[in-house]
Amino acid sequence: MPTIRDVAQHAGVAPSTVSYVFNGSRPISDETRRRVQEAVDALGYHPRASARTLRSSRTHVIALALPRPAGRRNAVDGPFAIEISDAAVRLGYDLLLTTSQDKAEGLRRVALSGLADAAVLMAVDMEDARIDVVRELAFPAALIGRPADEDALPWTDLDWEEAAALVVSELAAAGHREMVYLAPTKAEVVARRSYALRGIAGATRGARSTGAAVTVAHAVDDPAGLARRLRVLLAERADGGAGGRPTALIVQHPSAHHHILTSVADAGLRIPEDLTVVVIGALPGDPAGRRLPRVELPVETLAGEVTRLAVAAATALHETAAGDAEAGPRLLADAVGHLLIAPAMLPGDAPLTAPLTAPRA
Repeated sequence: MPTIRDVAQHAGVAPSTVSYVFNGSRPISDETRRRVQEAVDALGYHPRASARTLRSSRTHVIALALPRPAGRRNAVDGPFAIEISDAAVRLGYDLLLTTSQDKAEGLRRVALSGLADAAVLMAVDMEDARIDVVRELAFPAALIGRPADEDALPWTDLDWEEAAALVVSELAAAGHREMVYLAPTKAEVVARRSYALRGIAGATRGARSTGAAVTVAHAVDDPAGLARRLRVLLAERADGGAGGRPTALIVQHPSAHHHILTSVADAGLRIPEDLTVVVIGALPGDPAGRRLPRVELPVETLAGEVTRLAVAAATALHETAAGDAEAGPRLLADAVGHLLIAPAMLPGDAPLTAPLTAPRA
């Protein structure tokens, strides 16, 4: 069965353009509209036929699309899954977990299976392929993550860019001139994961506005490997190189949060005597992170709001589509809600003041 991507390739346009032709949510030239229609006719594409049939009944189930490799642990996934489940129950819904790494096709299977009324999507990329699936099938969904096209779907997120800029600014005001920004892994950046790119953008902006030197480095998931990387990053200018040694470490990578203290100690550094460490995206209530200054990830608020948005979209789509088969795409295009949470810097056990001592060997 041809998909919206097949139509886009045949017409020589982006999948999102095909969606706009179908739902009328953006101005499209007559020439583009003609090419898309010719591709539809040539391929025998029938948008939303299956989805319309499936929307005739309700399951009162929300699908949580959480792509993850088998055996890989992420400290953030569990708390979000629990909070989304609790939010769903409060709204009269059960939760279905799907972990397919093929994000677009995994969501397509769920949407066409009839197992769920809507989905909450995690691990959001800037140009997330699942957005095209949602538009194609008129399947209600809301994102935990801020896509490049902010009007594509409902979403919630922490303002990662502002969080990083805020932390750099606070550290610079406290006397730090050399910092290391430990961003998510290179794989996350290559995949254009939204939180990773926005965090790096904020660190870069903070460096420009303060004049501080901020070295952006990618984290690694292995604690021993991370310790080796930190030893190089934080001591490489200790022999009198230009600018001196970094005195602050900003940690955004979520998998590094729970073992960052151990990794820093293994790198031969003391906190706060040698190094100030600030965590962005710390989990609320995490006892290991309370001693560090931090920007917490508001898991409960994000989870509650994204679940509400998904359920609201499912309810509105079901009620409207019953009397108008073409209303679904228009509704999804128009009913966009956002919750962007401003960051707040929480204090740790020690002040942010730049250390005066040299790092220990």
